[in-house]
Amino acid sequence: MTSSGPVAVSGLGKRFEETVALDDVSFEVRPAELFGLVGPDGGGKTTLFRILATLLLPDNGSATVLGLDVSKDLWALRSRIGYMPGHFSLYPDLSVEENLEFFAAVFGTTVAAGHHSIAPIYRQIEPFRERRAADLSGGMKQKLALSCALVHRPEILFLDEPTTGVDAVSRREFWDLLHDLRASGLTIVVSTPYMDEASRCDRVALIQEGRILAIDEPSAIGSRFPHQLFAVRGEDRRSLLQRLRELPHTVAAFPFGAELHLSDDRTGADPRAVAGELEALLRAEGHVAASVEPIRPGIEDTFMSLMGGVPGPA
Repeated sequence: MTSSGPVAVSGLGKRFEETVALDDVSFEVRPAELFGLVGPDGGGKTTLFRILATLLLPDNGSATVLGLDVSKDLWALRSRIGYMPGHFSLYPDLSVEENLEFFAAVFGTTVAAGHHSIAPIYRQIEPFRERRAADLSGGMKQKLALSCALVHRPEILFLDEPTTGVDAVSRREFWDLLHDLRASGLTIVVSTPYMDEASRCDRVALIQEGRILAIDEPSAIGSRFPHQLFAVRGEDRRSLLQRLRELPHTVAAFPFGAELHLSDDRTGADPRAVAGELEALLRAEGHVAASVEPIRPGIEDTFMSLMGGVPGPA
C-alpha cells in the first residue's frame, strides 16, 4: 500500500482469542491534520493505537506511518513518533524534570535539544519541575506526559484518550495545546470517548466494536442523520422517555443531558408542525410541562443512529 499521507490503514484486523478487536479497518490521515477516533470504551481505539505505535502486530491488513510499515519497519519508525497511552505511564517516583530527562535519553537526545518543541506546554509545569509525578494533579500529569511524548521532536503524535479522568478546565486547556501543535505543522491522531471533543478535530472516524462507522469532518457527520430530531423537556423523565418510545413514528429516544432526544421518521413533514403535534399529545396525556423543539443533529446523535439506535432501558 502506498500513500502520501502520514498514516494509511487498509483492511486492518486484530483478534484476541474469540474477541474481535478490529474488523477490516481502513482510513488515511492527512499531513498536519488533527484526526480523531471517536467511540466508546471497548470500541477498538486502544488496539488500533498500539498497532500504529508499533507495540502490537495486526493479524491481517496493513498500516503505514510516515511511509513505513508498522510491522516491518518498527525500529526505524519508533524514534519518529510520539505516543501517549491512555493510562498514566510515567515514573511516579521521579520528578517532572527527571521524567523528561529520562525520556529524552531513551531517544538519544536531551531536554535542552527538544525544549523548543515542548516549551508552550512545559512553561505550565516548570514551576513544579522538582515535584514527584505522583503528586501532580490530573491535568498536570497529562501535560507532563505530553511533554515526554514530544521531547524527542516526533513527526507525528498518537494520543490515546489523553483527557480521560481529567477535569473540564484541564480538558479544554489540553485541547488548546493540541491546536497549537497542529498549527505548527505536527500531525496528531487522538482518540476520545467524549463526543464534545470530536468537534475540535479536523476530521473524525466513528468506531464501534472494531469497525469504522463513518469518517468525515465533524460538521458533516451530523448531516448524515437520517431522521428528524427533537429535544424534549419535561418532568418525570422516566415516564416521559417511556412514552416517547411508544409513539408510532419514534425511531429512537434516549437521554441527552438535561433533555431527551427523539428521532422521528416523518422526514418530509414540517418539523415545527411535528413538534407542535408531539407537544400537544404529551400535554394531553398528563405531561403538562412537556416542550418539544426541532434541533440539528450532532455527532453523538449520528453515532447512535449508525449503531442502530437501540435504546437502553427507560
